[in-house]
Amino acid sequence: MINSLQRINELARKQREKGLSVEEKIEQQLLREDYLNQIRGQVLNTFLGLKVMDRLGNDVTPEKVRSLKTID
Repeated sequence: MINSLQRINELARKQREKGLSVEEKIEQQLLREDYLNQIRGQVLNTFLGLKVMDRLGNDVTPEKVRSLKTID
């Protein structure tokens, strides 16, 4: 589980119940951006681990995916 998720949820609850101060709104936005970046990184890592095979067992992974694998 992503560490910042608990704090994001706390701020969301507080926002619904009482509202947030300016500092808390800024913190919430930064935490959300960080969370999304972490999720995007996880998806990219999963995507880069994929290999596309046809029915004959030939590697038909798109060249764009192969080129991304060599960058990392």
